[in-house]
Amino acid sequence: MGIRLVATVTATSLLALTTAGVATADPAGAGGAGVQQALDQVTRSGGALGVQARVTDGRQRFAARSGRAELDGHRPVPLDGRFRVGSITKTFVSTVLLQLSGEGRVDLDAPVARYLPDLVDGRITVRQVLQHTSGLHNYTDDLPGNPDEFDRIRYRTWTPRELLALSTSKPLDFEPGTKWSYSNTNYVVAGLLVEELTGKPYATSVEQRILKPLRLKDTEVPGTGLDIRGPHARAYWTVGGQPSEITRLNPSIAWAAGEMISTTQDLDTFVTALVSGKLLAPAQQAELSRTTAVSPGYGLGLQVETLPCGTKVWGHGGGIPGYSSQLLTTPDTKKRLELNATSAPVPGDPGDAFDKLLSAVFC
Repeated sequence: MGIRLVATVTATSLLALTTAGVATADPAGAGGAGVQQALDQVTRSGGALGVQARVTDGRQRFAARSGRAELDGHRPVPLDGRFRVGSITKTFVSTVLLQLSGEGRVDLDAPVARYLPDLVDGRITVRQVLQHTSGLHNYTDDLPGNPDEFDRIRYRTWTPRELLALSTSKPLDFEPGTKWSYSNTNYVVAGLLVEELTGKPYATSVEQRILKPLRLKDTEVPGTGLDIRGPHARAYWTVGGQPSEITRLNPSIAWAAGEMISTTQDLDTFVTALVSGKLLAPAQQAELSRTTAVSPGYGLGLQVETLPCGTKVWGHGGGIPGYSSQLLTTPDTKKRLELNATSAPVPGDPGDAFDKLLSAVFC
């Protein structure tokens, strides 16, 4: 998975320092104007019903938005709105496992079977799970593939073992460590590892180790909760040929691979602390962004990419029915972007809007 916005947000895209000050809703300057133009292109095209973004460029910080918060109304997208972050959850989970590695509680190069016997193929290591080189089949590929089918299971509660069984009932996609392929199954395994190593629900470890120290009061691991609490934009798709809201769903279908809810402000605080070395010891900090010949664009829970203009960015994307998100920063954290888009009933084509947005922020 490269760092590319799913600007046409699809229904099947499942997947302790605090930043000082408050960003304003004033995208001033040339960069800000470019950001606003790109966001407007996304919503005008129907690529999203609404979109919100938070941008940091040196000392300039602002929040911007475009589109509507709901289909039948004119309320704008809230600048501090909460949203489902999808696979950005993986970066939180990887951070916890790297902390446990720094504490000597897990060896990244040990087989997962050392800690969880008989869970997955005995050759698969912890590192391969975090780096998507395990070969585990992506369980979300076997979930319903269109809104009409997904709508029938949207409120079902899934256990992690049920999700894992969707994958392990099939052979590995490739020999462990020989290729890279993005698989949500890897982070179901990662969540189970956290629970085995700590004796606590993985959500508790995320809360105690990251959310509370960083005071991320608008971020949560919802479990089986159907609602997004607090201000938020609503998301839609088409079911039975009619517009239907998809804001409420049971996120256990994503679990540690993508269930979390957050805001652009909280994500900004998190990525700044993480990339600045506030959450990990130096050895584990180096592992976070270390890529390999097999995995040139993905470290351990962190995507690494060089934009066409030459700027290197780190981060993660996330998609879950109704919501598509991006979390990006330069390695020095001087330039950062957090973004969420909500889906429209009939998706349009935003064209090159995301490339324009990246250029305005990072180039």
